[in-house]
Amino acid sequence: MITKRLILCVILTIFAHIIVWYQCNSQFVWKWWQDKPVITVLIFALPSAFLFYYSWTYAVKEFNSLWSARLFLQAASYLVFPFMTWFYMDESPFKLKTMMCILLSFAIIAIQMLF
Repeated sequence: MITKRLILCVILTIFAHIIVWYQCNSQFVWKWWQDKPVITVLIFALPSAFLFYYSWTYAVKEFNSLWSARLFLQAASYLVFPFMTWFYMDESPFKLKTMMCILLSFAIIAIQMLF
C-alpha cells in the first residue's frame, strides 16, 4: 500500500541521489570542479546526509525492516542515476545490461511494496 510516509521517503531519496550525483560527478561534467574536492564535499555532503537520514527513517518505519528499507532505497536510486548520467554524460541507459538492472530494481521496489 502506498502511504504518505512512503511517498515522502521516495521524494527525499530522489533529492538525496540528485545531490550525490552532483557531488560525485560534477568533476567529470565541469572542468571547474575537477580540483575542488573539499568545496564539493562541503556543499553537497550535509544536505544529502540529512535527506538520506530522513528517507531512511521513513523507510524503516514504513517497512518495519532494515533489509526491506535498504533494498527499497537502493532500488529507488535508479530513479535518478540513469537519467542524470544520460543527460549530463550522454551515457545511454538503454543498453541491454543496464535496462535489465533497472528492471530488476523496479522489481525489488514492487516486491518490497507488495509483500
